[in-house]
Amino acid sequence: MKHSLRIGGASGFWGDAPHATRQLLRDPDLDFLVYDYLAEITMSIMARARLKDSEKGYAVDFVSEVMTQNLSRIDELGVKVLSNAGGVNPMACANALRAEIAELGLNLKVAVVEGDDLLPRAAEFADRTEMFSGTPMPAAEKIASINAYIGAGPIVAALKAGADIVVTGRCVDSALTLAACMHHFGWGQGDHDLLAAGSLAGHLLECGPQATGGNFTDWKLAGDIAQIGYPVAEISADGSMVLTKPEGTTGCVTPASVCEQMLYEIGDPRGYILPDVVCDFSEVRMEQAGPDRVGVTGARGCAPTGQLKVSATWVDGYRVGMTFLINGREARQKAEVFAQAGLDRARAILNRLGAPDYREVSFEAYGGRPGDSDYEEISFKAAVKHDDARAAGLFLREMTGAALAAPPGLHIFTGGGRPKPSPVVALFSFLVPAITLSYRVTLEGKNIPYQQSEITPNEPKPIKGEVPEPAEADVMDWVSCPLEELAWARSGDKGDKANIGVIARHAAYMPYIWSALTEEKVSAVFSDYLSGEAERFYLPGTHSMNILLHEVLGGGGIASLRNDAQGKSFAQLLLATPVRIPARLIANSEQGGI
Repeated sequence: MKHSLRIGGASGFWGDAPHATRQLLRDPDLDFLVYDYLAEITMSIMARARLKDSEKGYAVDFVSEVMTQNLSRIDELGVKVLSNAGGVNPMACANALRAEIAELGLNLKVAVVEGDDLLPRAAEFADRTEMFSGTPMPAAEKIASINAYIGAGPIVAALKAGADIVVTGRCVDSALTLAACMHHFGWGQGDHDLLAAGSLAGHLLECGPQATGGNFTDWKLAGDIAQIGYPVAEISADGSMVLTKPEGTTGCVTPASVCEQMLYEIGDPRGYILPDVVCDFSEVRMEQAGPDRVGVTGARGCAPTGQLKVSATWVDGYRVGMTFLINGREARQKAEVFAQAGLDRARAILNRLGAPDYREVSFEAYGGRPGDSDYEEISFKAAVKHDDARAAGLFLREMTGAALAAPPGLHIFTGGGRPKPSPVVALFSFLVPAITLSYRVTLEGKNIPYQQSEITPNEPKPIKGEVPEPAEADVMDWVSCPLEELAWARSGDKGDKANIGVIARHAAYMPYIWSALTEEKVSAVFSDYLSGEAERFYLPGTHSMNILLHEVLGGGGIASLRNDAQGKSFAQLLLATPVRIPARLIANSEQGGI
């Protein structure tokens, strides 16, 4: 057994660049490739595809564009492949893959992990309520998919049986990497700190180049992003790791870029709940270990909860929207008048027909004055939701029909005709005991014995986290500067929640950042979006903080009418927030690693 393990993160979502695999396979020492394709929206799309064709419902391009072009090299290097590209039909994915392997005359063995798909058992969950909102389970005919987030166990079983490629359905993104570590190093279910370290490695890899300069606050450091390197984790048996990227690629691997990814889309960093372990990332340390090499240590873990999160997607009516441009004096007012005219016309027709009003209306304007005159340029989005697709389409018809009566300056980029209503796919989450799932692990069609171990439920108790040292109050010379001069930040989503990870550029800045970004201040910054509360958590190991915003995305995903339904822009908004700090700290601090 090698003392370390090299794993490449080759995909972060369905649609990621297919050249990543070829790039990573230039590394002759690579042991594993992991591919994450799934999100809640993706599952619903795949579920609809399977309804139309029983042989679909998986990431088709994983087979046709990624594997087919690289299988010979994978076989040559002996690299193992782990992927959740199976979506809602992992067996069909594996069969398509086997056909390509046979066509190339190779002898790669493909395993399939099933058991996450609970749609056939929908009746068992009819009495469940949504774990965040408390709403009742939707009617069975509206449900598109029900999938549990499974852990590393059955993937490890497939590897032990001799699989070269493992295809799963809805496993946790980081579980692919964790399974590789457990198999290679022999880590057991009780090695909680090691499992947390392996999960952190998976979390750093699961979004591809977001750990190597993509989506990074200091984005110019990444250089030519057309050639950006995908991440490679060098993991040791003690759980320590180095995050790097292939030679000859662009991007940047620094403690800041890696820490942004660590904080991405997590909640409480002391209690990040996964099927195999509850992780504590608060004391993780990162340091530059060479050019484009960052050492990562300090992940801790405790026993899992014995519960699995289940995500159901369901059709909750229809939505339709349009974005148009308008310019000139009072452009914002002109845009609102035009959109309101279309809405008023549509509502009048609905009223005459005795039909219900629109469930939700969203008007959003972006832009402003490019100079000192009254001239403005505005991008304006108008969208509605309705239970009836015809009523949703009516809004767009009436707004388009008002175009010749609109105020001057209206212009729209066209080419595909008027947008059509699309189903609103809403998310419904709940928990099930892990032991209730029935797994089926097969290798080349033969069953592999696997029994889910019974886990004694562990309810993690809320931990009163540390806070930074109090900010100095008796200061003679204060300066105020945008947060971006003092910190890096990245934001993301989980359902209707958004998180913003904020990392101080120097440890001395953190008390002042913490003092400025109170929960009240953060709530005020996002008052146009926020319906719930704001929470914040401190991570002393990386002098950073994680901000969690509840009920802030209008339902999230394609259930939302927002321009930014995933909170991707929230960090940029927060980075403009002014922070007061002693002038001497700005003058004396040397911005270094974390």
